[in-house]
Amino acid sequence: MLPTITVDIGTTSVKLCMFGADGVLASAAKRPTPTIRDALGEIYDTDALQRSIGDFVGSIDPAVRATVRRIAIAGVGESGGLVHGDGSLASPMVLWHDHRGADRLASLSDADRARVYSITGLPVNANYGLSKVAWAVEAGGAKAEGAQWLNVAEYVAATLTGQRWSEYSLASRTMALDLEARTWSEEMCAMFELNPNRFPELRTALDGAAIAPAVATALDVDTSVVVHVAGHDHMVGAAGAALTTDEMLNSTGTTEGVLFLSDTPSLGPDFASSKLANGISCTGTEFTLFASIPTGGSAFATLQSLLGLPADRLGGCIDAVHQEYVEGRIDLDRIPMVLPQFRGSPPPTKNAAARGVIAGIGTDTSTEELVFGCFLGMVMQFQDVLNLFPAAAGEVKVIGPASGNMLWQQLKADLLGTPLSASRFPEVVSRGAQILASGDAPRWSDCDPDDVTVQPERHAALTAWRQSIMPRWEHLKALAS
Repeated sequence: MLPTITVDIGTTSVKLCMFGADGVLASAAKRPTPTIRDALGEIYDTDALQRSIGDFVGSIDPAVRATVRRIAIAGVGESGGLVHGDGSLASPMVLWHDHRGADRLASLSDADRARVYSITGLPVNANYGLSKVAWAVEAGGAKAEGAQWLNVAEYVAATLTGQRWSEYSLASRTMALDLEARTWSEEMCAMFELNPNRFPELRTALDGAAIAPAVATALDVDTSVVVHVAGHDHMVGAAGAALTTDEMLNSTGTTEGVLFLSDTPSLGPDFASSKLANGISCTGTEFTLFASIPTGGSAFATLQSLLGLPADRLGGCIDAVHQEYVEGRIDLDRIPMVLPQFRGSPPPTKNAAARGVIAGIGTDTSTEELVFGCFLGMVMQFQDVLNLFPAAAGEVKVIGPASGNMLWQQLKADLLGTPLSASRFPEVVSRGAQILASGDAPRWSDCDPDDVTVQPERHAALTAWRQSIMPRWEHLKALAS
């Protein structure tokens, strides 16, 4: 592989890594994703983001920095803003969950929505980019003339190279891409009164651009460095995990993603009603079928706030509860039922206004029982989403923070009745970015996977418990939405 600096722009943090030619992580940093507020909400602080990247590059040993041949950038899928040819912004760089422009979706008929899915493979939703682009063009007026929509990862690449382009996996999160034709859809753009030239040329993650000479000088890197947009973070994680078409990726971060690869898109009415999201892989050669569960690793912060526990004490509590669980000392009848829709609901409802529900708390309910109930609820929710997909996976690969949470992992394996292979390497997305930028072949063994096996007695107990509480579970889901 080629020595690579990777930038993974997540919802809550930016992961910065330096990988050597042997794929070994030479240095890494994790910093809060920089945001500020404007009149309508939270937006990226792009100046702070660029400074953070520059500071990390500057912190790399000069001898190591001299070896760098690639810079690869991944990012959350639906964020973005309008960017001029000189790299200046014509609109705020908005976050993925920002709903500016959502009013433009309200007037769409059922036929319009069905047409959107048949072309783009996406259910109509304000998270996706197209309604945000329409808002930004209208709000920018004459100042937005000539500006094009770039995802935040694509924007960083533009500032490093002076070129604007869109990577396929990110483009397929805009609701403007004709999935089968792999081109920007004139019909979708016309539906929102946009010119297709609001979107830049399309490239795969394998196709980069030379770093601008002035930027190379400022960063003290070689002028031969090539910059790549690696793609949508979950999809880049699939590259790092060496995902194949008979496997499923469980990508965990602030949210939790379920991802399958396939040779054809899934555009039929059953998929549309399930609100599963189609896309294109980072290499441009395969299609993806994806579902995002809004509450993933963010549940840890929610529990911290709810219970008033610092991170170390909550972590210790989770470890202790896991030990009780594997030793058979958990009474499922005492566990509160937690519907963990703390950040909205997953498919098939995809309701951002949905909220979590906790039922079954008594005066004698312990902190440990509530923590167990939360992670059990997350696994219940995961199984609900997994049931929307047409086929079961031959293997489930897990990446992200969940890999280190053995309670979460063991509950998932036991309830699903499916063994998991969980990466112990923390930066699979970043490794995937290096692999894509290098044009190399990934190996799952490089991610130091750990097998999480199913214990038959626990699986049987959880299956019986799930069947007994399903009426209440469905009632809570209806109540939350």
